Amino acid sequence: MSLKSSFAEFAGRSSYWFLHTFMHGGSSLPGKITLKLDPDILQSFAKKYDLVIVTGTNGKTLTTALSVRVLREKYSDVLTNPTGSNMKQGIVTTFITAPKPKQKGLAVLEVDEANVAIVTSYITPVAFVFTNIFRDQMDRYGEIYTTYEKILKGVRMAPKATIIANGDEQLFNTQNLPNPVIYYGFNHEHHDDLRAPANTDGLLCPKCQHILHYHLITYAGLGDYFCPHCGFKRPKLDYAVTKLGKLTPTSSTFELDGQEYRIEIGGLYNIYNALAAYALGRFLGVSQSQIKHAFESDERVFGRQEEINIDGKKTTLILVKNPVGLNQVLDMIETDPEPFSFVFLLNANYADGIDTSWIWDGDFEKLTQHDIKQYMTGGERYKDITTRLTMAGVDNILKEPELASVLTKIKDLPTDHVYVLASYTAVLQLRKLLAEKGYIKGGMD
Repeated sequence: MSLKSSFAEFAGRSSYWFLHTFMHGGSSLPGKITLKLDPDILQSFAKKYDLVIVTGTNGKTLTTALSVRVLREKYSDVLTNPTGSNMKQGIVTTFITAPKPKQKGLAVLEVDEANVAIVTSYITPVAFVFTNIFRDQMDRYGEIYTTYEKILKGVRMAPKATIIANGDEQLFNTQNLPNPVIYYGFNHEHHDDLRAPANTDGLLCPKCQHILHYHLITYAGLGDYFCPHCGFKRPKLDYAVTKLGKLTPTSSTFELDGQEYRIEIGGLYNIYNALAAYALGRFLGVSQSQIKHAFESDERVFGRQEEINIDGKKTTLILVKNPVGLNQVLDMIETDPEPFSFVFLLNANYADGIDTSWIWDGDFEKLTQHDIKQYMTGGERYKDITTRLTMAGVDNILKEPELASVLTKIKDLPTDHVYVLASYTAVLQLRKLLAEKGYIKGGMD
């Protein structure tokens, strides 16, 4: 038997204990090693799991986490990649380091947009969950249309898989696919005719290129869109938010299907993530009461509004990576009635996107209307974000390029609450440092 076939057989067993030693901190090293030995290793897992792929620009990690929480109300074996390691090597690591399921398991995986086709070429999903498409990492993906095309390349390999799509995102209504489609979205209010802001992604009708109008806009270009010129409009929603309750920086209350739900995370944008998880849960037979129970767990998700106590300072860590997500986070923290300090950590590695120009589309000017006691910038590109904040009218900025210094200075900030916004690798670096100092358990857990 060849080394490759022997390894593939071994990959199907549960005796990967030696690879677990690499997993502290969520490393994808086991996947890299495995792919060197067997580039087609993913095929070994096709018969062991029913696969759900969660993809899109924003919200993948939280949507995946909420979906897993929902599905575990009904299913005993639900595998996932909880740290957002969503490229091929990270996904392979997720499979090979998991215990072998006693029966066919369910894998709910966050998958990078450009990796959907790679994963689908080995394992045919039972469902795709689409969150949204915004400009993100222009150096990797280009405009929103090329990003969506990367996803569609994988979808076309699985024509029988059900698509669970954000119906408020007009791009998801542009292709005549053979797949069954379930749409979710917002229906909590209705207007005769609204227009999105001029710099909104997807502002033009994909059918006739006239400007889209709206009966409802949640944020950016998401909402109940219609084209008065050609008749293109939002599809009928299968699951919809019909009422918004209280929204705070730490929780959101809303109603759908006649039932009130609460999630322990703030921001209107995160209700979309909960709605996607709800739609997936209903598709896979989870009851409303089970979903409600899952949503009301207060378990935090890696880098997504994690609250970390740093020597008495309540520090909220939030991942930001593109203009739409950033502006939603800024809107969310503005709902905080208490004084706070504001920290922004900016890197420009491959996983962040090497182009930092996206920060100029962030509406930092609104921060100057809030009582923010102190600003601080850090990370490898601290000069870029310092310049952006200065141009927004901010002048009380501490500049600390070294994260160790950032952590020290957080303890000295003049407020009890600190918001730390950080790009992806800056989140990883800060959490690693926090783990080393004993503030959290493990850099990626």
